[in-house]
Amino acid sequence: MGRMAFVGRRLLQLIPVAVGVTIIVFFMVHLIPGDPARSILGIHATPAKVAELHREWGLNRPLISQYWLFLDRLGHGNLGQSLYYGGSASGLILSHLPATLWLIIYAAVLAVLISVPLAMIAASRKDAIRDHMVRAVPLVGLGMPPFWLGFLLIYGFAISLRLFPVSGYGAGFTGHLRSMFLPSLTVAIALAPVVIRSLRASMLTVLGADFITTARSKGVPGTRLFLRHVLRNAVIPAVTVLGINIGFLIGGTVIIENVFAIPGIGQLMINSIFQRDFPVVQGVTLVFGVLVVLVNLLADLAYAALDPRVRFSR
Repeated sequence: MGRMAFVGRRLLQLIPVAVGVTIIVFFMVHLIPGDPARSILGIHATPAKVAELHREWGLNRPLISQYWLFLDRLGHGNLGQSLYYGGSASGLILSHLPATLWLIIYAAVLAVLISVPLAMIAASRKDAIRDHMVRAVPLVGLGMPPFWLGFLLIYGFAISLRLFPVSGYGAGFTGHLRSMFLPSLTVAIALAPVVIRSLRASMLTVLGADFITTARSKGVPGTRLFLRHVLRNAVIPAVTVLGINIGFLIGGTVIIENVFAIPGIGQLMINSIFQRDFPVVQGVTLVFGVLVVLVNLLADLAYAALDPRVRFSR
C-alpha cells in the first residue's frame, strides 16, 4: 500500500469517528439541565414564546428526529444555526478556530524545544546528578494542574514583570507570538515531561548500539554524535508519544483558553454549554474529534518519514 493510499484510508476513518462523536455528544448535550429557549428569553420567557422558539429550532421534535435532522445538515456541510449567537454555527466555529490552532502548534513547538535539549542532557550522563534533575524537575509541571500553572505564569511574567500580555490573542504574526507565549508554554510544560522520558529512554537504547560504538572509536565529537546519530534514531518513538499526547491535550486547551481569555473554540464551547447552544457545542466537539485524528495521522506520516523501514502495508 502506497503512502497516498494509506492517507486516504486514514481520512476515511474520519467518517465513523465523526458519526460516533455526533451520537455521543448529541445525546449528552441534551442531558444538560435547562432550556435554551428560556435561557435566551430570560425574564421575558412565557409559555407561548418558549413554545414558539421550540418550534422554530425543532426542539419540540423527538430526540431521534432532531438527531437525524442534525446528520442531514451535517451531510450538506451545515452544522445548523447558533441558538444564542445567531448565524451559522460553522461560520462561528471557523472564526474561532485559528486561535486554537495557534495554541496547539505553538505549544507543540515549545514542547519540542524544551524536551530535546533536556533529554540530551539526561541521556549524556545516565544516573548522574543532571540526569536525576532532568527526570525529577519536569514532574512538577506534570503534577501541577494546568490552570494553576497558567495563573502562576500570568502573575510572574504578565503582572509582575510585564513581559507578556495577561490575556488575548494579539494582532498580526508577532502579536500572536507574544500574546500566545504564556498559554502555549503552559500546555508545553504539561506535555514536555512525557516526551523527555520517552526521548531519554530511546537515546539510552541508541547509545548502546554498535554503530554508536563505532562512531566513537572514529573520534566523532560528542555534540555531532548526539545530533547526527543518536537524536536522529531516538526521535522516532518520541514522535508517536508526542502525537498521542497532543491529541489528549487538544481537549485540555479548553481550560487554557478560558484562563488566558483566548477567543478559540475552547472558550466558545464553554460559553455555548452555559447558554445551552446545542448546535455550537456539537460542532466544536466534532472539530476536536477530527483534529485528534489528523494529529495522529501526521504523527504516523512523520514516523514513516524518519524511519525508512516503515511500510504502509497495514
